[in-house]
Order: sequence, then structure tokens, then C-alpha cells
Amino acid sequence: MSKVQENILTRRTIFRFNDKVVSNDCIETAIEAARHAPCHKNTHPWKFYILGDESREKLIPIVETLAKVKATSEDNKRLESLLDRARNKILKPPVLIAITSLINKEDSFREQEDYAATVCALHNMVLSFWDQGIGTQWSTGSITRDKGTYSALSIPIERERIIGFVKAGFPENIPNKEKKPIDGIRFYLP
Repeated sequence: MSKVQENILTRRTIFRFNDKVVSNDCIETAIEAARHAPCHKNTHPWKFYILGDESREKLIPIVETLAKVKATSEDNKRLESLLDRARNKILKPPVLIAITSLINKEDSFREQEDYAATVCALHNMVLSFWDQGIGTQWSTGSITRDKGTYSALSIPIERERIIGFVKAGFPENIPNKEKKPIDGIRFYLP
């Protein structure tokens, strides 16, 4: 099996990271892989925002507000747990990257193709990290759609759409996941 095939087949989403620091060289290597993703008409519609401590702190009030929406006012114990969990999603990952794709209000098909290309770039980045022994988790959710997130990170909401956050770090453990059988997804047509 080739190294590329092995990398693709063994990659897993990582939910817990150890404290080992991810170097900027590792991040740059992954971003370099991302920028070589295929994209129709060479639009290169992606941007990668690597969040430092100050940027992460700006997101805390937003994730706290979103967590409060999930909890009822009667359930204070649950609320504290949700608030802690929401904060940790932003503060704990060794690396946190917001990924955006261009918005094209005049051409929805182009916007769809640009989104697909951005996902390819994101996945190139994820595979590059994995090749370096670094695990990732691609996270979407309400934070990616909240106007406050765009404001806090100075991302122009009228030109870019946040497609997710990638959390990256050295894995604490690697989960074992079963994949759907190939016969359930591949069909040869006459």
C-alpha cells in the first residue's frame, strides 16, 4: 500500500489532544498542501485563519451565548457544563483554524463549486496534518453562522462564508471507526 493510500485509510477524527505544541512549520506544511487543492477556474476561494489566544478570547462570549440557548434557565448545573464545554472547544485545541470560502451572490453554481474546492483544500490540510502525526477535527455548527463570529475575527460576512473550524493537535488517542462496506457505496452501471 502506498504512503498516500495508507494516510487516507488510517486518518481519523481526533477529539482529544495532548499538550505537545504544534509548530508553525507543521501548520505551514499543512496550509501548503491545502493551497494545492483542485479548484475550477483557479478561483482559490479558500482562506485559513489561524486563531491566536486573543482571537479565541473574542469568541468566548459568542460560544457562551450559543450554549445558553441550549440550556433551560431551570437547569443551572447543565448550563455550567455546557458553558465549560463551549469554552473548551475554543480554548483547549493546540491549533484552531477558521476556514472560509468565497461567496458569489451572482453565480450560485460557482459558489457551490468554490465550496466544494474549499472542502478539498480543507481535506488536503487535514491529510497533511495526519501525515505529520497531527490529528484534527473539522467542526461546524452555530458558531460558523453567527454574525458575532465574523465580527470577532474580522471576516467579511458579505464576501466569505465560514465553512468550519479545524482543531489540530497531537492525538491523545486514535479512535477505531468502522466504515460503510464498499458494496454499499460503489455501483458499476452498464
